[in-house]
Amino acid sequence: MADQNVKTRYKCKKFPREKDIIVEVPGSKSITNRALLMGALADGKSTIKGVLFSDDSRVFMSALMEIGYIVEIDEDNHTVTIEGKPTRSSEEVNVYVGSAGTAARFITALLAFSGNAYYVESSEQMRKRPMKALLLALEDMGVEFVYEKNEYEFPFHIRPFRADKESYEVDLNIDASSQFLSAMLLSAPVLNADLTIRLTGERDAKSYVYISTKMMKEFGAEVEQIDENTYRVRKGQRYREMVYQVEPDVSAACYFYALAAVTAGRAVVKNVHFDSTQGDIKFVNVLEKMGCEISDGELGIEVKGPEGKLKGLDIRMSDFSDQTMTLAAIAPFSDGVISISGVEHIRRQESDRINAIVSELRRLGIKVDEREDGMDIYPGEIVPTEVETYDDHRMAMAFAVLGVARGDVVILNPECCSKTFENYFEILDCLMKI
Repeated sequence: MADQNVKTRYKCKKFPREKDIIVEVPGSKSITNRALLMGALADGKSTIKGVLFSDDSRVFMSALMEIGYIVEIDEDNHTVTIEGKPTRSSEEVNVYVGSAGTAARFITALLAFSGNAYYVESSEQMRKRPMKALLLALEDMGVEFVYEKNEYEFPFHIRPFRADKESYEVDLNIDASSQFLSAMLLSAPVLNADLTIRLTGERDAKSYVYISTKMMKEFGAEVEQIDENTYRVRKGQRYREMVYQVEPDVSAACYFYALAAVTAGRAVVKNVHFDSTQGDIKFVNVLEKMGCEISDGELGIEVKGPEGKLKGLDIRMSDFSDQTMTLAAIAPFSDGVISISGVEHIRRQESDRINAIVSELRRLGIKVDEREDGMDIYPGEIVPTEVETYDDHRMAMAFAVLGVARGDVVILNPECCSKTFENYFEILDCLMKI
């Protein structure tokens, strides 16, 4: 990374206007981790191509190896091969899930249904993130957890559990994270019993659940959706071995689309198209409403930013909330208020993302009204300053868009983006030089 001091700072140079941006982004984290899990549970050997290699995915792979799966890694070719039958241990196995929400939730459900004893530990950051609703649902099924410190937080022991019923019905609240539902659905074939999950709570954001059910079908297991809030996985299903291609990460692509939007530029991210299963593709439609020109060509989606200011808008982002920070970062360049709602749950992610956005925009001289489930951001002149990133990869990447659009803004702890996009700032530097 350029302009850093012991990997703690990135000073943003002003990005040229009306510049063409053509980039490739890593594979999707969400799809990578789902494919890794189903490859591990499949009969036979599966090969996952286009794998994202990042802090989160490496933790996921390491956890699978700790469980006893044989995982062959080829980072140069972005490929992972997994043997579907783990080695078994008669003793308690230690598993570490780091700060990765997907690993923490998916691996916990897998271990709960696997019938062995496990001790599961996480990073300090992950201990503060929601797990309770998932753990309660698993406890209701008969899984026993022994919490070493605080109830419903890591670290904990999982006692051996064997399904002793033909079917299980369980209530699950996904207000804090839809990953709870994905975790239970993805691991349900291990259970060897019918599993019916009834959703409680108010959250209706299920774009990531759709990714899970679609991929399960591709790997050979069907999910029945009984009604809007009831899902069932029938016993006796198994995942099949596959060669699976991971889509490019739309979440990562959106930072470059946003950069084009605020610099009157043109951005194309290779191999990202509107047929993507990822919910963050909706951000492209938001940019269109704000005045960008959008097209989908052979190379990928193209976003052309307007000559003038972006248009203000009122948007509910519950189903693509990872782009809240990206929209917030370009909001000061609009001609009116950007009102974001439906994202209360992001207060409990890598950081309190609503408070983090509000705090840093105010530090940059921008007026923001904070609400429990969102914020109103007013257009304004940015005052160059240092931006705190809260060890949150999306804060670092999104506010870097604001930083290079304005220039002279400093992003602190830029290396935290290694969680999902290791060479993000290197790509920004390269685009400056082209």
